[in-house]
Amino acid sequence: MSAAPVRLGVVMLCHEELRIAAGVARVWAQGGAAVSVHIDAKTPADAIEAMRAELAELPQVLFSPRHDCEWGSFSLVRATQDAAGLLLAGFKDVTHVLVVSGACLPLRPVRDICAYLALHPGRDFIESVTAEDVGWTVGGLNEERFTLRFPFSFRRQRKLFDRYVELQRRLQVSRRIPQGLVPHLGSQWWCLTRATLHAILNDPRRQEFDRYFNRVWIPDESYFQTLARRHSTHIESRSLTLAKFDDQGKPYIFYDDHRELLQQSRCFVARKIWRGARGLYQHFPYSCSNKPSAAEPRPGRVDRIISHAVTRRRLGRPGLYMQSRFPLKDRENGKTSAPYALFQGFTDLFPGFEPWLASRIDADVHGHVFAVHGVEFAGRQPIGPGALSDSAVLRDLDQRGFLANLIRITRRMQVWQFSPRDEQDMNWFLATDPNARIFVITGAWVVPLLHSDMPFDDIRRVAAILQRTELAQMEVLNSVWLKAQTQIWDLADFCARPSAVLGAILHRLGGNPDTANDLPPMREIAGMGRFLQRLRNAGLRPQLMGDFPATNPEPPTAQGNPAP
Repeated sequence: MSAAPVRLGVVMLCHEELRIAAGVARVWAQGGAAVSVHIDAKTPADAIEAMRAELAELPQVLFSPRHDCEWGSFSLVRATQDAAGLLLAGFKDVTHVLVVSGACLPLRPVRDICAYLALHPGRDFIESVTAEDVGWTVGGLNEERFTLRFPFSFRRQRKLFDRYVELQRRLQVSRRIPQGLVPHLGSQWWCLTRATLHAILNDPRRQEFDRYFNRVWIPDESYFQTLARRHSTHIESRSLTLAKFDDQGKPYIFYDDHRELLQQSRCFVARKIWRGARGLYQHFPYSCSNKPSAAEPRPGRVDRIISHAVTRRRLGRPGLYMQSRFPLKDRENGKTSAPYALFQGFTDLFPGFEPWLASRIDADVHGHVFAVHGVEFAGRQPIGPGALSDSAVLRDLDQRGFLANLIRITRRMQVWQFSPRDEQDMNWFLATDPNARIFVITGAWVVPLLHSDMPFDDIRRVAAILQRTELAQMEVLNSVWLKAQTQIWDLADFCARPSAVLGAILHRLGGNPDTANDLPPMREIAGMGRFLQRLRNAGLRPQLMGDFPATNPEPPTAQGNPAP
């Protein structure tokens, strides 16, 4: 025994772009569907007359009584009721009713939809989830939309809306839900069987239910979803319409470049289509064969792409700071986009450290990129990676953005030198960035002072400033908020085993540790102990250099006896 034939009825809710909506209505009608069009009462009369004239030769297209529709109000439910009732009364052979908007587009022929519905006789395709379990509502009202009153427009009278909701909460006002109803929520784009829809529209308690939902917030997402649970024998809690929303509750819009994605989804209807997407309107509905296909929709790829887009919009790309989603402090999706390394004190000991390191690791090795006088790019070029300027003024306008761009602009690791002489504004940023690799020789800044020809009073003054700056930096690097990978040696410890330290660093940065035996020329540190003692004698207590003897020990005599 063959299944009963399926005929689709389509309710179209239109309020703008009636020229496009008329073309879509023609597609539905020529595909064999009966169409009931509702046009918002606010729509200009000339546009309505043009649409009526465009569809006048199609007897299966009807126009339902018009209502002044407003988002979030019961008028949308009333418009749907009237349009659906007109379909049931005018076409006795309609077995299913599908609700779409004027911005929806059928992706597959009507015959495919009918073939699919014939495989699932008696099923009502309507998203219907209990209010306490829904989880996707935007605006903070789930159960409260059924227990409070909403006499004010959410969009036109937002302040009154919010204040009245708060007043009802304070007074603990609660409306009584009609007996026998369990509130459910879901998409307004549903497909119900004739039997279920007829039962909803002719429910003996319809006036009571309409009166109740007239003061429910956004009833078009709850009226049919709730009453379908009362009358349906088999609910498939999903929609046949591909409609995706962002985290602000606004629908995603499909453009011409989404054609392949929509075709691969095998969905029956898509919402919302851009008014200028002529390619989509010309290409769809699309059929793979001459026979009706009841293939199951596969919106999974669309879901994955949109989920990725939502995540990208909310979190952004690591290390990318842009106007459209500038992050709050310490709530970035990664301060920087890739690992990088910072060397402090090494160039004070090794004047040729930069070219030596660049020849041993795969990285761009820069000088002091935060130097006061300007950015020292590798090779001292005036323009660095990504056309970044070496201007200190431009860099200091947004040091965080400069650093993030320097790291993101190239796939190679970025390495640079640092010193207490440089700008210190980025210390906390660097210390709290997990991508940072920080190697510090504390007190190394004293080595150039050891060989300086400045008057000693000036040397003492400079040493006091540099030590104070580095002590403040060490407090940052030793804080509980540290996320960077840091290694710190004092000057004496490093000078005791430079090859071992540099070998371990090369190993961490992907270089060959054996090449650390060939060290670059190192500045002479003989007399460092006496120099530090002079600083002490002048009233400055060196704290970061480690233990250097104040005097050199006397060499032993040939017989091993102590010298006289």
